[in-house]
Amino acid sequence: MIPAHVIDKLAKIVGSSYLFTSAEYIKEFSTDGTKLVFYPDIVVFPKSTEEVSQILTLANKEKIPVIPRGAGTGMSGGALAVKGGIVLGMNRMNKILSVDKENMVCKVQPGVITENLQKEVKKHGLFYPPYPASAHLSTIGGNVAECAGGLRAVKYGVTRDYVMGLEVVLPTGEILNTGTKAIKSVVGYDLTRLIVGSEGTLAVITEIMLRLVPAPEFRKTMVLFFKDIDSSVKTVIKILHAGIIPSILEFLDDLCLDCIKEDLYIPASAKAMLIIELDGKKSSVMEDIKGIEKICLSEDRVEIYMPESEEKEQKIWEIRNNLSPAMYRIKPNKVSEDIAVPISNIPKMISYLKELEKEYKLPIPVFGHAGDGNLHVNIMFDKTKKDESDKVKELIVKVLKKAVELEGTISGEHGIGITKAPYLDIEIPTHGIQLMKRIKKAFDPNNILNPGKIFCKSSILWQNP
Repeated sequence: MIPAHVIDKLAKIVGSSYLFTSAEYIKEFSTDGTKLVFYPDIVVFPKSTEEVSQILTLANKEKIPVIPRGAGTGMSGGALAVKGGIVLGMNRMNKILSVDKENMVCKVQPGVITENLQKEVKKHGLFYPPYPASAHLSTIGGNVAECAGGLRAVKYGVTRDYVMGLEVVLPTGEILNTGTKAIKSVVGYDLTRLIVGSEGTLAVITEIMLRLVPAPEFRKTMVLFFKDIDSSVKTVIKILHAGIIPSILEFLDDLCLDCIKEDLYIPASAKAMLIIELDGKKSSVMEDIKGIEKICLSEDRVEIYMPESEEKEQKIWEIRNNLSPAMYRIKPNKVSEDIAVPISNIPKMISYLKELEKEYKLPIPVFGHAGDGNLHVNIMFDKTKKDESDKVKELIVKVLKKAVELEGTISGEHGIGITKAPYLDIEIPTHGIQLMKRIKKAFDPNNILNPGKIFCKSSILWQNP
């Protein structure tokens, strides 16, 4: 419980209209994309960096946990109040502060919805490429805190590749600015890169300076169906080796196709699908399409579907972005792991997953960003059946260990949060983890900012009701 005198001080900082303690309101901010549930004691909505600073100064003095929160779309529990405390909703700090067309830079507050920013900069002939599947909901602040990846990473990179500078508030209340508008800057340690992807454990982000690129002239979507998974993965590698770099290159396996067949025509013999987006000058895009069609002739392709209108293309991407929730058609519960491996090792990883599927007799649909090796492995189960839950516990460890064995990582874009914290040492050695803990201590001596994340050893996934 938070003492009454602290609640009174918080109300004076943000205004009583932006402080909530009712059970109904608290419930709304108790969960995220993981569907795990942890109740905060209070939710507050600051409107400025100065208010954030005052809140953190007070919380640090009183040693009360503070959990920064964007839209709550995270998939690793990074915005959950696992130790209670104050949820810091960044919704009111949602302004696009400036768009510098000449230098192709913009400044935004953390509560800006990703897709809204993309629409705004498009008016200036510019483009913000990072494209998480939740772009219509997720905020720039959350994307930066988690270093969101998304569908366009194969060509354009991930969120950290566009963050030029930050304004942040440290857990002790100090306001700090990092980075510059200049393209080159090597003064001291790169605090910007350190904070990007730190999952809200080192500082609260209050302003973000982002690099933009010229908007592509033309964009085209194509869908390729294959008779087997191996042919589709070989095609991915051949496309990239041919020097064709799609803006998006997505893979869906046979179980994924079963989940979307009510929404999209799937050829009866198709066992895998690639969704490709190409962008750039129209002449180059059309040339790349011809190159991909030629490559497909050498693989066991079923057919190519080219949506003839922008509306039909949009429908394809809506189906792709809604794939994760569509998987609940298979079983009522799932654990989603976002491993990544080198592209050449994708066939080995998928083959291993199919072996596990047969061995454990649980469906493991796989989809992901094939162009960068980031695979979303979904272990479907019924948590009311203890034998299935026990199998999942074993499967998680095997999947993550195999990813590292294949020179990959246990998390390509979802972060560690609470769901992957027990498995951190699969990839990071003890002395590496200890170094990270010392960095956390230097930023946050009283461990008030988003505590219970990244370094916790017990699996909250199985303890949570």
